[in-house]
This record gives sequence, structure tokens and C-alpha cells, in this order.
Amino acid sequence: MNKLQVDILGLSTSPHTNGAYALILYEVEGKRKLPIIIGGFEAQAIALKLENIKPPRPFTHDLFKQIADAFSLQVNEVYIDELHNETFYAKVICEMNGTVHEIDARPSDAIAIAVRFSAPIFVSEEIMDEAGIVEEQPKEEEAPVEEEDELPEKPEPEPTGDETRIDELHRKLEEAINSEDYEEAARLRDEISRIKGRTGGEG
Repeated sequence: MNKLQVDILGLSTSPHTNGAYALILYEVEGKRKLPIIIGGFEAQAIALKLENIKPPRPFTHDLFKQIADAFSLQVNEVYIDELHNETFYAKVICEMNGTVHEIDARPSDAIAIAVRFSAPIFVSEEIMDEAGIVEEQPKEEEAPVEEEDELPEKPEPEPTGDETRIDELHRKLEEAINSEDYEEAARLRDEISRIKGRTGGEG
């Protein structure tokens, strides 16, 4: 399974969510972004470390770092490796006394730990292919093509209800990405996946 290194682009929130945030990861050697919906506490834990703000008392992830340092436990990397029913799964890859351990974790907790250890973050290529989003580039104006003999146009097949809905969702997804509303983009992406899964469509 191929791994892609990602980094944190930022956190965004939306009035539509009850205290949830979209954590935006971006492909280090690519153009795709991966929004992951996380809770407010985990978002705060990540943001405080990114801004180098030290809370008056240690948060849970700070406490883990202190315990790990006391026992010479090193976090080598964090790997988001599974996506099931719109839920992401991650592993924290640790090493202690020369032995490597893979510990199951929520991506939000894993990333909050990763930023405290300056550990790299990876995502499986399959997940990025399935859930990553790409900002649309403006299309270049095409030069007019001179047509010699025009052939009668074939009638376009009528789109089904699901196809029409998917087209509409894709338009809204592009608008959400362009306006940097990544929480809404993640919701639209998941809705498109649900419809495609129901119809067996490719996209």
C-alpha cells in the first residue's frame, strides 16, 4: 500500500456544524487536499501546538508526550490508513527499546500527537484517491476550430436522477473548494460517495 506524505494546511469551521472543525491536510508532493472532520477539543489541541501556545496545564496529548519522553518512547510517524463508512482510521507508529509498535488511533488524536513529536504524517494513496479533493484550475480559452463537414449531432441520453444529483453536488463541491469552505466540501464529497455506492457509479 503506497503512502503519501501530507502536512497540515489549517483548520476551518462552519456555522452548520455543532462545534466540529475540518482539519485540512495537503499532499506534500501533489495538489490534493484531504478534509477530515474532527471535534473541537482535538482541533484546539492541534491549533495550540501549531501556534506554539503553551496551556497553563498540560492537555491530554501534552501529557502523553511527557510520559513518552520519561520512558524514552519515540513516535516515528502517523499513518491514516483506512476509510470505512466515512470514518477515517489511523495508526501511531511508536518505537521503544528498539521495538516498533503500531497503535490504533483516531486521526485527530494521532495528528495532535504527531505535531508534538514533529513526526511525519502519511495517508494511504487509496484514501487520497477516494476522498481527496483538487482545486479546479480555470480552463484556458480554446481557439475556434473550423469545421469542414458538420455531422448531425447525436442526441444526448437523458441523465438519470442520480446522475443529475451528482452533477449538482460536483458543482457545489467546486464552489465550496473555491470559497475554502472545506467542512462543506467534505460533507458534499461524502454525499457523492454515498450516491455512487448506491448506484455502483464511477466518478
